[in-house]
Amino acid sequence: MRIGVFAKTFPGSEPAGVLAAVRDAGFAVTQFNLACAGLPSMPDAVPDDAIGAIAAAAKSSGIALVALSGTYNMAHPDKAVRDDGLRRLAVIIEAAAALSIPLVTLCTGTRNADDQWAHHPDNADPSAWADMAVEMAKALEFAERHGVDLGIEPEQANIVTSADDAMRLIAEMGSTHLRIVLDPANLFEQANAEQARIIVAEAVERTAGHVAMAHAKDRFADGRFATAGQGVVDFADFVSRFKATGFDGPLVTHGLSAGEAPGVARFLKGLV
Repeated sequence: MRIGVFAKTFPGSEPAGVLAAVRDAGFAVTQFNLACAGLPSMPDAVPDDAIGAIAAAAKSSGIALVALSGTYNMAHPDKAVRDDGLRRLAVIIEAAAALSIPLVTLCTGTRNADDQWAHHPDNADPSAWADMAVEMAKALEFAERHGVDLGIEPEQANIVTSADDAMRLIAEMGSTHLRIVLDPANLFEQANAEQARIIVAEAVERTAGHVAMAHAKDRFADGRFATAGQGVVDFADFVSRFKATGFDGPLVTHGLSAGEAPGVARFLKGLV
């Protein structure tokens, strides 16, 4: 299990500097974002020289690029917005293939038109799931064509909120290219340590064999997000249960400052 961090944790728009910072903080892998190469996160196009600069930075730093962010609102109430997001996702998938990045991470979306990470009451309407599923099927066509996997993350504010939702979507899509990104802090909103441990343990068991990457973010009991190791998530139990399922993928932290990164790297390394 390799320990990583979101590249956007570190400032800068030059891949060489950002990936050197990832390495110097003690990480071996990263989830990359094209903003770290001076581009929009979801650009209209990725120039060849940007691909070359990212590849060269990965090689010189020794940092493996294990995922590329491709998040847009897959359940936005305006179809035109969804269509534009899908077009940009195709660009991201092509870039991932060019860089031999195996996974593109997604956002299953929300009916909230202003924020793809904010809840909306209409998320529970069957039409929201249906719109998201149509997007996912189209996205998987691009992914399968380029040999790239797509990662969905259960997230309380989005359409896929739980391990059960994620497994339902995988069953509906019927594609081996649809995988799960499991973040323990996104599986609940408010919980004490014991409640959180039970929820996370059940999710690890439910998704066994379908997880491409684990995230390491934490929550305080009152629902606020926290740096890994500072909240109610039992990361020792989380890692142990993942190992028991045979998972040997990347464990990537985020939701922390650049200054906190070396300490979190040491904490996570001590668990794996």
